[in-house]
Amino acid sequence: MVFSNLFFLYFFLPALFLVYIARKNAGYRNWVLILFSFLFYAWGEPVWVALLAFCGVTGYYFGRWIDANRDGPKGKWLLGAAVALNLSLLGFFKYIDFLIGNVNALLPVELPYVGVALPIGISFFTFQMISYLIDVYRGDIRTPTSLTKVLLYLSLFPQLIAGPIVRYTDIQHEMENRRFRLASFSEGVSRFVIGLGKKVILANTAGELVPVFMDGSAGEMSVLGAWFGITLYALQIYFDFSGYSDMAIGLGKMFGFTYPENFRYPYVSRSATDFWRRWNMSLGSFFRDYVYIPLGGNRRLQLRNLFVVWFLTGLWHGASWNFVVWGLYFFVLLLLEKSFLLRWMDRLPRFASHAYFVAIMLIGWVFFYFTDLGQAGRYLGAMFGLSGQPLLDTRLEIYFFDNLFFWIIAIIAATPLPSAVARKAVAALSAMRPLRAVSVYAQPVYHFVVFLCSTTLLVGSTYNPFLYFRF
Repeated sequence: MVFSNLFFLYFFLPALFLVYIARKNAGYRNWVLILFSFLFYAWGEPVWVALLAFCGVTGYYFGRWIDANRDGPKGKWLLGAAVALNLSLLGFFKYIDFLIGNVNALLPVELPYVGVALPIGISFFTFQMISYLIDVYRGDIRTPTSLTKVLLYLSLFPQLIAGPIVRYTDIQHEMENRRFRLASFSEGVSRFVIGLGKKVILANTAGELVPVFMDGSAGEMSVLGAWFGITLYALQIYFDFSGYSDMAIGLGKMFGFTYPENFRYPYVSRSATDFWRRWNMSLGSFFRDYVYIPLGGNRRLQLRNLFVVWFLTGLWHGASWNFVVWGLYFFVLLLLEKSFLLRWMDRLPRFASHAYFVAIMLIGWVFFYFTDLGQAGRYLGAMFGLSGQPLLDTRLEIYFFDNLFFWIIAIIAATPLPSAVARKAVAALSAMRPLRAVSVYAQPVYHFVVFLCSTTLLVGSTYNPFLYFRF
C-alpha cells in the first residue's frame, strides 16, 4: 500500500484514525499503530511481514544485550554481530543477484541466480535498526524495556517504506508522551496534502512525459530534446521523493510524531556541496554519523572516507553499477569543489553558479536513470551534440509548447517562491480587517482543492508509479 492510493486515502487512514482515537491510553494507541503498520506493509507483501517482525524482535534483544555489556569488549562484539545481521539481510535480498551477476561476468562460472523478491523499504528499516543499535552502544538513548516501543519505532507506517530515515531519539519521547492536538493534526493534514499534490499532480505528470524523450533512441534525439527530457526526470524524481517525505512528515504529525525534514528546496543550490545539504538529508546524516565520522571523518584518511561514503551512497540506491557511478560522480564533484571550485564560484554572480549546478545535477540524473551505462553514455552524447542530431526537432517543439505551462509551474514549485508568496499574501490579508476572514480560510480551501485535484487524477489515471520500490 502506498500513500497516493485511493484505498489508503479513503479507507485505511480514516479507519486507523477512528480506532486510534477510540481510547486515550498510550499503550493502546501504540499497539493500534503497530497493528495497522503491519497491515499496511502486508498489503502488498504479506510474506515479508515476518522479516520486518524479525528485525524488530532481534533488534530489541540485541539492544538490551549491548546496553548491558556496553563498557566491555562483549558489547562491541554484540554490536558487530547485530549490525552484520542487518547488513546481511539487506545484502541478501537486495544485492545477492547483483553479486552473482558480477561473479559470472568476471569468472568462468555460471552461478544460478537466486531470484528473490526485494522487500519494499528494506533499505530504510534496516538502516533505522542499525542507527538504533549504534545509538544504544554509544549511550545516546535509553534502552526501552518494552518490545512494543522497538516494534513501533521500526514499523511506523508513515516512514516505513519511503523514509525519511528516523532515529530512535527523534521519537523516543513522543512514543511515551504524546497527546492528540487539533492544531498539530491540522498541520499534519496540510503537509500531507501538499506532499500528495507533489506526487500525483506534479511527479506523475512529469513521469508520463519522461519516457517520450528518455526511452527512445538517443541517436535520434535532438540536443535540446535530450536536455528537456532529463529536466522532466529531475522534476519527477524531486517531486516524487520530496512528496513522499512530506506525506510521511504530515502523517507523523497527525499521530503526534515529529519526523526530521528530508528535502529543503535542493534545486535552488549553487553547488553539489549545497545540494547534498538539502537533498535526502536523513540519508546524508546517516552516512555522516555512522560511516564517515567513525572512519575518521576529516581527521585522517579523508579521501578514503569520502570515497567509501559516496560508493555506499550510490550502491544504497540500487543494485546496479549505474548507481555506484552516480555516487562516485558526486564524490569527484565534491572533491573538486572542496579543493578549488567553491572558491571560484563564490566570486561568480549567483546565476552563473546556479547554472553550473543545474548542469552538473542534470548530468548526474542521467546516470541515475539508465541502468545500462552504455545507454547513459549515448544519452549524454545526445545532450552535448555528439549524436549528429540538430539542436531541436519537431517532436520537441510539440511536446514543449503543449506542456510549457506545466513545466514552468513545476520549476517554480521546486523553489521557495510559492511558500514565500503565500506567507506574504496571508500576512497582508490579515493586516486588513475586512479581509481577515479570507486569510483564515484561504489555506484550508487551497489544500482542499489540491486534495480534490489529486484524488480526481488518481481516479482517472492508471499511471501512479512507486519509484521507491527499487530502494
